[in-house]
Amino acid sequence: MSEIKVNKISPRTNCGTVTLGDSGDTITIPAGVSITNSGTASGFGATGSASWNTTVKTTDFTAVVGEGYFVNTTSGEVDVTLPAGTAGAVIAVADYANNFSTANCILKQNGSDKIEGSTDNYKVNIDGAAITLVFVDSTKGWITTDTGNSDDAFNPPFIQATGGTITTSGDFKIHTFTGPGTFNVTNTATSLVQNTVGYVVVAGGGSGGFCVGGGGGAGGYREGRNVPVDNFTASPLVANAPTNAVTLTAQAYPIIVGAGGASPPGTGNPGINGSNSSFSTITSTGGGGGGSYNAPDKTGANGGSGGGGSGWCSPGSKVGGSGNTPPTTPAQGQDGGDGPPSPNTRAGGGGGGAGGVGSNSPPSTSPSGPAAPGGAGVASSITGSPVTRSAGGQGSNDNTVTPGNAAGANTGDGGFGAGAPTPTFNGNGGTGGSGVVIIRYKFQ
Repeated sequence: MSEIKVNKISPRTNCGTVTLGDSGDTITIPAGVSITNSGTASGFGATGSASWNTTVKTTDFTAVVGEGYFVNTTSGEVDVTLPAGTAGAVIAVADYANNFSTANCILKQNGSDKIEGSTDNYKVNIDGAAITLVFVDSTKGWITTDTGNSDDAFNPPFIQATGGTITTSGDFKIHTFTGPGTFNVTNTATSLVQNTVGYVVVAGGGSGGFCVGGGGGAGGYREGRNVPVDNFTASPLVANAPTNAVTLTAQAYPIIVGAGGASPPGTGNPGINGSNSSFSTITSTGGGGGGSYNAPDKTGANGGSGGGGSGWCSPGSKVGGSGNTPPTTPAQGQDGGDGPPSPNTRAGGGGGGAGGVGSNSPPSTSPSGPAAPGGAGVASSITGSPVTRSAGGQGSNDNTVTPGNAAGANTGDGGFGAGAPTPTFNGNGGTGGSGVVIIRYKFQ
């Protein structure tokens, strides 16, 4: 074997090319030999390895292709802007202080480059995480390589949660609470926008009034939709930004589902208001009870939607209660209908609904005259198909069946006002429907 000993090999012409061996030859680099590349290497294929920069990063910075960084978030979140993506480009980050779960390292896009196929920024939030990314193409952008898949360094890409009755609709998971419970978020999403959820929160409806009573007001109705992530067909009451969706963190959220107002006890009592329902920052108010003809106050009660005023031949105000009390935007409910201005008109006013005011007492002096309808409810497809909730209870007339009809469970509807067929005068108003809380988010 011959041997050549020189300090430098250069091409014969200036800036020419030096070729080692011919096709089919093997060039061996012995053990213990180091090769240092201070230029650009091509044709070797992407190794997915980065050259680690040992200057610890404690503030926001822009990464350079081919480098890895030790990131210290002890003083707070550090944002790492990725370099412009070219095929085979490599960057890496590692948790210097095992603190990423307390203060995250955020990987930020550069222009339109994607991260794991998403146009959202990604957060590395696992203590001790080290992650290497290679830019592949415009479809997937930066993809996790040497340290494993993205689950090794990121939380799952969508919210994970428990609680209530869980169903699915396409790529969305729905948690329905028909009674008190806990919505427990066990993991938040990698993409910040995926930590928002849509919701419907319906309070308990009010009960109808005793004896020629007004209809109960519907429970307050509030709805949000996490646009642009989700576009289910919502009710007309769906909120606009910034209350269109609720942003969650990994914690337990108590769920309160309001009961419907009970049938009023004893003679002459007005209907009873429903109870509030709540989830996170969203509270819906119970519907107002319907008025009673021989109660000291014959008006319907205020609430999410107002109760209807009482009917029949007694003096005094018989106006419907006010809805949207306390006020929300959009309004969580409507006013109840008024009882008769004339002492000879027998019907009570209808309870307010989420989608419309209760009807006023119709102009009839006949005991069998028409009853005043309650205000309309509203429909939402948050569970995958349209369901109408929070309708007002019908007001009574003198011959209405006694007691008043009860509203259905988990509808938030108001109960019907009770009639007063002589000679008993003892009709109790129908109970209000209990509320419901529904939470919806993307899970795949």
